[in-house]
Amino acid sequence: MDTHFLAIDELADVPPVAVVVDVMRAFTVAAWAFARGAEKIVLAESLDEALALKARHPSWAALKDGPPSAGFDHVNSPGLLRSADLGGRTVVQKTTAGTVGALAVKEASLVLCASFAVAEATARLLRSRAADSVTFVVTGEDGRAEEDLACAQYIARRATGARTDAAPFLRRAGASRAAAELAQGVRQGVHPDDVALCLELDRFPFAMVASPEDSLMVLRPHSTSSPAPGAQV
Repeated sequence: MDTHFLAIDELADVPPVAVVVDVMRAFTVAAWAFARGAEKIVLAESLDEALALKARHPSWAALKDGPPSAGFDHVNSPGLLRSADLGGRTVVQKTTAGTVGALAVKEASLVLCASFAVAEATARLLRSRAADSVTFVVTGEDGRAEEDLACAQYIARRATGARTDAAPFLRRAGASRAAAELAQGVRQGVHPDDVALCLELDRFPFAMVASPEDSLMVLRPHSTSSPAPGAQV
């Protein structure tokens, strides 16, 4: 498998297969939203679009980065979202990096959104598709986010079926700038458990596939043939 690791602004062409990685915190939050019962997640292009979708669909739940804000039901924090009841609901998500990255590759034939929480399920889906070339979109810090690159590299290795020790990759993520900012309260809309939850490997047994639906980019969970090692629900 030919792998490429690119920042969002380095995407010159539409890749055939794209794995968009945002560990801290968009796609850890998305995984938790599905675990809490969400049916689907609409990836919004802007805060205004998220609010407009919420206005048209009052039963939908909207979430964003930063502190609580009028019109939004939740913030982009796995620690805060893990107690939410999202049974059967549609979630609208707008974040600084993760949703932007997914929308940047929306024309790819297969778009996966990933974090450590769904790493093995993502790798398993890539193996099942036998993709010749996969582009990993490293969304944070203009493609330099160590937590996203570490996760992308780990998934890439597991996608080949190679036995891979996750510990060094998790250590890199835990020592990242994003982890420090979350732990120190530099970012708003944060729960004390956010970093630990973002570093929880294979928490969920599903991958997350994004595809166009009625002019929107929609993320849905995709069950794989067998649970990831240690996966919980």
